[in-house]
Amino acid sequence: MNRTPIESIKITKDRSLFTQKMVDIGEKVAPYQVVKSLEQAVKSAEQLVCFPEDDRVSGFIENRDELISLLNSILPDLSKLLIDKSLKDWKKIEYEVVRDQYDNCIVICNMENIDPLALRTDYSIVVAPSQTLSSDEYNLLRSVSIIVIRHLGIIGTCNVQFALNSLSSEYYIMKVNVGLSHSSEFTSKATGYPLAYITAKLVLGLNLAELSNDITNTTCSCFDPSLDYVAIKVLRLNLSKSNQCSNEIETSMESAGEVMAIGRSFEEAFQQALRMVDKDITGFDPYSRTITDNELITPTDERVFLLATALYQGYTIEHIFELTKIDRWFLNKFESIIQFIIQCSHSSTVEDRTLLLEAQQLGFSHKQIAQYSHIDEDEVRASCEHYDN
Repeated sequence: MNRTPIESIKITKDRSLFTQKMVDIGEKVAPYQVVKSLEQAVKSAEQLVCFPEDDRVSGFIENRDELISLLNSILPDLSKLLIDKSLKDWKKIEYEVVRDQYDNCIVICNMENIDPLALRTDYSIVVAPSQTLSSDEYNLLRSVSIIVIRHLGIIGTCNVQFALNSLSSEYYIMKVNVGLSHSSEFTSKATGYPLAYITAKLVLGLNLAELSNDITNTTCSCFDPSLDYVAIKVLRLNLSKSNQCSNEIETSMESAGEVMAIGRSFEEAFQQALRMVDKDITGFDPYSRTITDNELITPTDERVFLLATALYQGYTIEHIFELTKIDRWFLNKFESIIQFIIQCSHSSTVEDRTLLLEAQQLGFSHKQIAQYSHIDEDEVRASCEHYDN
């Protein structure tokens, strides 16, 4: 059997060993220090993010007072802490890479978080493939992913996570997950590429050129999948199990499952995903109440709908970007949905074939169209069937 060396797996689990291994190939991980006392912690950072060794408590620290307050609450229970350079507001990008024993490597898919790096990015909405990277950024991180999997000698699949500063194209390697992970599951479902099956075959000694592509039945598995659609993953947060009084997204939260939606456009997949999260959600719908800037700044389980409300109230893309640091590309897509809602409420959508087609391309359901056009849902469905014929 040709399996990933145990030593390589240990390296990806040990921060110090992993850092040194990446330095060996000229790559960078986020600077960090291990501290054992309050004095050491204060000395090692000014603006930083603290991650305890057992990952029970973590948070972004903006100033000295916040740092001391957090450390006083957790140091009695912990022997040491990791003090990391803050990468808040950077983009989180992931690449799923496969390698066989003959050093053939392919990138199955890359993914991008809609929210910038903050607290636990596991709870951000994820889109595949990435939508906001430039060609140079995409190819740079793709090349680095392949270099990393080769350097570690991984056989099968691995997930390489990056933090990217879009203003300077500076990046850090955050983490490498060897084998199947949550991201691998999403990648398999989004692309149709059977990662678990392929990995098992590669471990048994086969190579990528020998394995057929079960989707096309005509090509082998050594070609990167090509996506002409967008896949989006959304988690449903379980606030009742997080021991919190507020709905602010923090590291102690648990998810109660996740959904994945596929569409020919970002807007279509996005609205489909929101509907699947909860039966009472019809899509990217604004609240009827007025919101404040502070509600947008603090990530909560309602943030998506607060964004919808802000756009509906007339917030500009630039203002929302300054508050949330969500990429303007995503904000423009959100705005296109809200603009159609406004248009829909002032015109008879079902009588205009072009508007009805646009609504479907933007991911609007019959129920949504009926709601904003102030008509019956059956009438919308009948119009769609009429135009389809």
